[in-house]
Amino acid sequence: MKQRPKAIDGILRKSFLRVPEVIRECSGINIFGKRIKSLVFSTDLAIIKNVNADAVMAVYPFTPQPIITQSIIMASDIPVFAGVGGGLTQGMRAVLLGTNAELQGALGVVVNAPTSDEVVSSLSEALDIPVIVTIVNDQTNIHDRIEAGATIFNVSASADTPRIVAKIRKDYPDFPIIATGGPTEESIRKTIEAGANAITWTPPSVSELFKGVMNKYRDDINNVGHH
Repeated sequence: MKQRPKAIDGILRKSFLRVPEVIRECSGINIFGKRIKSLVFSTDLAIIKNVNADAVMAVYPFTPQPIITQSIIMASDIPVFAGVGGGLTQGMRAVLLGTNAELQGALGVVVNAPTSDEVVSSLSEALDIPVIVTIVNDQTNIHDRIEAGATIFNVSASADTPRIVAKIRKDYPDFPIIATGGPTEESIRKTIEAGANAITWTPPSVSELFKGVMNKYRDDINNVGHH
């Protein structure tokens, strides 16, 4: 095996967020020549700029707004999969948002679970980038989703995720699947073993990360005070 050069790290970026190592074990999904194994589930620009994930899953629980997509794509130095609604944001609007996301440079668009097959089909016809369809339970007709033009599935079914991934994988051996890995190395590995090709990782929030930093600052100040 070829010798790899040593890793390059800066002093100022020591607090950089790193996705769990176990994610490297999945096959990845090849999109326009880029292999995506890890996706950070975030719309927080500070986190997106300071994480070593391969891509961003920029999905949020409000009506999608092009200015949000644009800000994330501009700030991010990794590819962005942009949410374009599909539930509350139906039909023509989802297609317009999808077209807009593609023109702004998104690597793919993500539609949520309630999206109709008609909307998936319209998006698939209108766009040249992948249409990623979210699956939240096993009530979904996978065959109809694929027929409608889904390019990738995004399985987000909480603790049930590995089981649903395994079920899709059994029927469709080579269909690309992104899945949420859960909080631990074990839960991520379980999802990969079930057949997920790429894993979505939820990072700690900025306020959680700040707790550790603030405690360290307090300790440092106290220690200086005692000298």
